[in-house]
Amino acid sequence: MTSQAPRDPLAGLYQELILEHAKRREGEGAIEPFDAERFLRNPTCGDEIRLRVRLDGDAVDALGWEGQGCSISQASASVLAEQAPGLTVAEARQRIEAMRELLRSRGGVEPDEALLGDAVAFAGVARFPMRVKCAMLAWVALEEALDQAAR
Repeated sequence: MTSQAPRDPLAGLYQELILEHAKRREGEGAIEPFDAERFLRNPTCGDEIRLRVRLDGDAVDALGWEGQGCSISQASASVLAEQAPGLTVAEARQRIEAMRELLRSRGGVEPDEALLGDAVAFAGVARFPMRVKCAMLAWVALEEALDQAAR
């Protein structure tokens, strides 16, 4: 008789959340006017995103994106677009760094749900290094867009 490790009950919920966001695609569409735009492509798998951000002083006023790729990259962009508006630039950067740390941890970091919200659903992706870039694509695009807007 073989024993199986207990199944993480959150894994199924997280998978559902990712699939829901991949279908819903929150924030999808170009915004006008915008302060910065970044286009990024993951050469490993072909995922693409064009992200635009509009700032109001030191806060994210709006974020819009257009892209194609796997469910993970599209869902991650959707989660980011849902969370970013209303954050200060510093808060947005803090979330980007928390997402990066989570995804680079290979499952060794407990996600901060208060900080990351629905983005904690991507914690399981950390165990699959080839998928980390998919989940980070939109977040890196926002980071670079914020850098561009600051110039």
